[in-house]
Amino acid sequence: MCGIVGYIGNRDAKEIILDSLQRLEYRGYDSAGIALIDEKNHMVVQKEVGRIDNLRNEVYKYNGEVESQLGIGHTRWATHGRVNEQNAHPHCDSKKRFAIVHNGIIENYQVLRKILTDKGHTFSSETDSEVLVHLIEEFYKEEERNLQSAVVEALKVVEGTYGLAAICIDEPYKIVGARNGSPLVLGIGENEMFIASDVNAIMPYTKNVVYIEDKEVVVIKSEKFKTYTLDYQRIEKSITVVDWDVDAISKGDYETFMLKEIFEQPNAIVDALRGRVHARDGAVKFGGLDLTPEHAKNIDKVIITACGTSWHSALVGKYMIERFAEIPVEVDYASEFRYRNPVLGKNNLVIVISQSGETADTLEALREAKRKGAKVIGITNVIGSTIAKESDGGIYLHAGPEIGVASTKAFLNQLITLAMLAIYIGRLKNMPLYEGERLLEELALIPQKIAEVLEQADKIKEIALKYVHTTNFLYLGRGFNYPIALEGALKLKEISYIHAEGYPAAEMKHGPIALIDENMPVVFIAPKDSLYEKIMSNIEEVKARAGRVIVVTDLDDSVMRQKADDIIYVPSTIEEFSPMINIIPLQLIAYYIARAKELDVDKPRNLAKSVTVE
Repeated sequence: MCGIVGYIGNRDAKEIILDSLQRLEYRGYDSAGIALIDEKNHMVVQKEVGRIDNLRNEVYKYNGEVESQLGIGHTRWATHGRVNEQNAHPHCDSKKRFAIVHNGIIENYQVLRKILTDKGHTFSSETDSEVLVHLIEEFYKEEERNLQSAVVEALKVVEGTYGLAAICIDEPYKIVGARNGSPLVLGIGENEMFIASDVNAIMPYTKNVVYIEDKEVVVIKSEKFKTYTLDYQRIEKSITVVDWDVDAISKGDYETFMLKEIFEQPNAIVDALRGRVHARDGAVKFGGLDLTPEHAKNIDKVIITACGTSWHSALVGKYMIERFAEIPVEVDYASEFRYRNPVLGKNNLVIVISQSGETADTLEALREAKRKGAKVIGITNVIGSTIAKESDGGIYLHAGPEIGVASTKAFLNQLITLAMLAIYIGRLKNMPLYEGERLLEELALIPQKIAEVLEQADKIKEIALKYVHTTNFLYLGRGFNYPIALEGALKLKEISYIHAEGYPAAEMKHGPIALIDENMPVVFIAPKDSLYEKIMSNIEEVKARAGRVIVVTDLDDSVMRQKADDIIYVPSTIEEFSPMINIIPLQLIAYYIARAKELDVDKPRNLAKSVTVE
């Protein structure tokens, strides 16, 4: 979850590292730090609590004149130890010869810390990460001056996960990186090299990258790099060209990344559909799915596992697969999946969903499914991610970079992707041609219908501002829109810090109705579908208790106009695709409430974009 950056080359290292950390701030923003080796081969370290801007100000205040062409930086999301300067990275040994930045968790750090303390090492932080730099110091051999060996020997005794970059004043011409369970990518420039935990950090400098794999070590110099196993065996790596545009990671004319990404959703869906949907044939085609027609026809159960927002998309996916492919579907929290000894058979299909492709719980669920012999499909947004590589087959979301911590366009593209997958499997089983044609023709209309909702942003803002001072919300939906009630409530919680709960509308009577009074807004997702009359009854129950009703609907109903305090009208679509449209007003409501409260919607407190620890 933390962000790692390293640079070696001919330019000002501190400015490149600070700029790169700014692009990684969504990965963690409790504290940040930078370590440079200056022209006199001294280690210069600056650490600050809070945002990267704090660090930048202090670096230029105290070390603005430092000339350095090599350094490492870090932005932290706290796991072990409080949020303070001592626990911020980089961590150094007592003599400031070595510095490291680390993402992950060292599980046996307490044992190692005691061993190192008994040997005379002095620790200055509460973190698990600090043991790494002391281990490197312990294994470093003065006569050999081989930082790589010291890093490797240190990693051989640690248990846990790491994305790591290390530097040493005795070897001021190299960075050593290593990975196991936490992402790390190398950027290749002209006589300069970059290392980062996320390709977004280095996109303005190079599009040529090398993805470091688990239990690999990379030795980086300005003009070359070499990659090894932990047994010192050389590994030849291929270069990947990243096709994301630099503009995709800038806010452009928008006030926040989140608002930009909400408004990018129509185009993101078009990108997800492009080349995959063939409406005339009633067919969907995927490039890397690796699911043969014979295997698809024999699937007798699907298990979808994910976390957070992706879990909500999985619930919608369950409804669509069961409806279109007539296969039973289970949905599991990835964090629970491998601990409940899931029963899997040879004809089961496991689908794992993760925007980043690095979510630790989801990755472990994938590995558990593979250990049990199941076929695994990964749905992710990041090419080269661990989940993309370890899945038997996969589907990329093509949502483009998503910088805002609260997911919007990636969630929508997950819904679109799951719809396509459901139709794909359905057509291989029993779905007739005309049904495939009908569904795909309607799917192609979704981007324009979402654009129509976005045109109402000002009206939705007016509604949202009425509820800025509310302390609790209920979100209610039925059928395909029950998961959208969950997602709407989550968005409000994430960015506005207002307590909100999502429920199936009929479950309101079984507890939540006790909360309803004149101060409780209740958001109903009420499309004109097979459950419309049922949800109208639920609205009556809320109004009978003086609750305030906000309705998202595609029907201009006179009874609804009388009952609802506020109505947001959206374009009609078929029942199965209505979640894709109905989520848009809920994203905007959460956004405008949070902005009215002057909160940072792109970096909500305590949250990070990519959860790479359990």
